[in-house]
Amino acid sequence: MNPQDFSVDLSQYDNSWYHPGRNRSVLILWYLINETFFRTGIFPSSSFKCWLLRLFGAKVGKGVVIKPHVNIKYPWRLTIGNHCWIGEGVWIDNLGHVTIADNVCISQGAMLLTGNHNYRIPTFDLIIKPIIIHDGVWIGAKATVCPGVTCFTHSILTVGSVATKDLEAYAIYSGNPAIKIRNRL
Repeated sequence: MNPQDFSVDLSQYDNSWYHPGRNRSVLILWYLINETFFRTGIFPSSSFKCWLLRLFGAKVGKGVVIKPHVNIKYPWRLTIGNHCWIGEGVWIDNLGHVTIADNVCISQGAMLLTGNHNYRIPTFDLIIKPIIIHDGVWIGAKATVCPGVTCFTHSILTVGSVATKDLEAYAIYSGNPAIKIRNRL
C-alpha cells in the first residue's frame, strides 16, 4: 500500500467486542471508589485499599503498600502478590489481566498498559495483551510496561524507560524502547 493512500478512519472504530468483565452498576461503583480512595490522598491506608480491591475481585497478598494517587482500571483483572509496593501516581490500565508477583516495586508515576491500537489498519482496532511481572522486579519511576510484556524475575526497568518486549531475569533495561544495559548481579 502506498503511504499516501492510507488514512485512519476513527468513524469506523468498533470495540463492541470488548467487555470490561462486570455490569454497568459495578463499573460505576468502582469508578467512584477509585476516585475517592485511590486517586486522591484522602485515605492513605494501604490495608483499606487492599480490602477494597479484594471486595471488587482483585487477588491481593499480604504486606502490600499502595501509595496515594494510584489509578486502577479494573480490580477484577489484577493480581498482586505479597510485600509489593505500588508507588504514588502509578496507573494500572488493565483492560487485560495484570499479574504482579511477590516483592515487586512499581515506583511513582509508572504505567502498566495492557491495551493499545493497531495503527496499521484504518479502523485503529483495540489490541489487548496481559502483563506479567515476576518476583523481585523493580519498575522505575515514570517507566512504562507495554501490552504483552513479561518482566522476568528480578529484572529492572529504569526511570522513564519503556518496555516493549520481555525483560530477561536479573537484567537491567533502560531507554525507549528499553534495551538491556547490564546484568543486575
